Amino acid sequence: MARCVVLLRGINIGPSNRVSMAELRSLLAETGFGDVRTHLQSGNILLSTEEGPDAVARRCEALIAERFGLDIRSVVRTHAELDAVVRADPLADVVTDLRLYQVSFLEAAPDREVVPKLAVAAAPGERFVVAGREIYAWHPGGIARSRLATLLAGRGLKITATARNWATVLALLQMSGA
Repeated sequence: MARCVVLLRGINIGPSNRVSMAELRSLLAETGFGDVRTHLQSGNILLSTEEGPDAVARRCEALIAERFGLDIRSVVRTHAELDAVVRADPLADVVTDLRLYQVSFLEAAPDREVVPKLAVAAAPGERFVVAGREIYAWHPGGIARSRLATLLAGRGLKITATARNWATVLALLQMSGA
């Protein structure tokens, strides 16, 4: 069985899209996923499965829609894929605060037209690197007011994407390897 990390987009942020992690763990375990764990309340799920990442994403989305009545998109990475993301870390030499360093996980590589939009949105000092299905972004002035972070979190990419700060990425990698 492969170990996968399921990253849910846009749950438990503010009053909408509320999902109990305990209930979600039970649901996923009851429907055949193994060793289901969650990390934080923001939709980070670790599980074991024979299914491929795309099938896991679609099944989790369908289960959440059925049980919670929510249309929540997800992005899935295997432990090996997440390990490759961490090993690739293209901004390691500039990052000084892991909370201000994010990786946006995308369901597919972004269109070429996205990169110029990101460059225009980036504030002085912000840096980003597009690497396949991930976009690494350093926000030294903070994430809350960053136009780049807003673009990466929104629908501007035209594909499903969800971001996690680097500390969370490292925790998920460690947990998925255990």
